[in-house]
Amino acid sequence: MTGRNFKNFMFAGLLALPLMASAAAPVVEVYKTPTCGCCKEWMKHLQANGFQVKAHDVESTAPHRARAGIPEHLGSCHTAKVGGYAIEGHVPASDIKRLLDSRQKAIGLTAPGMPMGSPGMEGPHKDQYDVLLVKEGGKTTVFQRHNQH
Repeated sequence: MTGRNFKNFMFAGLLALPLMASAAAPVVEVYKTPTCGCCKEWMKHLQANGFQVKAHDVESTAPHRARAGIPEHLGSCHTAKVGGYAIEGHVPASDIKRLLDSRQKAIGLTAPGMPMGSPGMEGPHKDQYDVLLVKEGGKTTVFQRHNQH
């Protein structure tokens, strides 16, 4: 390979790096109402942590939550899908990454309600909250405990 060909080869490789990186980033499909500000903040959190986000404004998230297999009592303000899992509410990106890496047999994760201090719900008050792993039949176990103290 001549010097010029090598430079062209390296330049082409450098141009491809951003494409490869974006292709590898998991895509999170988010179903939210158009006026929800905390959902937008949660999506920014995901993007800052390496996820691609595709938002869908919907009239109600309840049908999407039901289709995803998340029981209504575990609901929050938005429902998402990534890697075959449902993500309900303000689940931190680190928990989503851990679930995707572990490939556990589950419906997905939920942070029920809207816990203060969770991603997208930042403020002066911070609650302790659990992210729950939702299994078939709606059974849950604690996936990650978040202590905000």
